[in-house]
Amino acid sequence: MPASSDQARFGGTGLEENAPPSKELVKNSIVSPESLIPQVKERRLRRVLERIEAGPPQTVRELARAVRLSPAHLQRLFKHETGVHISDLLAESKLRNAARLLSTTDMEIKEIAYLAGYQHHSSFVRAFQRRFRQSPKEYRQPPAA
Repeated sequence: MPASSDQARFGGTGLEENAPPSKELVKNSIVSPESLIPQVKERRLRRVLERIEAGPPQTVRELARAVRLSPAHLQRLFKHETGVHISDLLAESKLRNAARLLSTTDMEIKEIAYLAGYQHHSSFVRAFQRRFRQSPKEYRQPPAA
């Protein structure tokens, strides 16, 4: 079955239900918060995943504070339970949000970078190019007919 344009742009379809993420999936950055929720048993980690999925970008420190854990303990617990580094998941979430904004709005790329949680436009462009293999400007342009 052919992949949808979102699947092609965002790098895949996610994970099979209850299957632990493989290193290949994590390396290719196709893990999303919604794909991890079914496999997580720890209620604090479920809350963290729900917060990542629902809202604006947050830091590990903010997420840890919300579930009353230290940042180090949250990172350890998250990695042990999901097999994914929480910082990788946060970065992927930011970039997916930015890609959505690039596709659906006419906002300036610099503004999208700040909304996605990047303090520097250049950091955003580098991360975006690494993830999507094209610049934000190229990503925004419609495909040639």
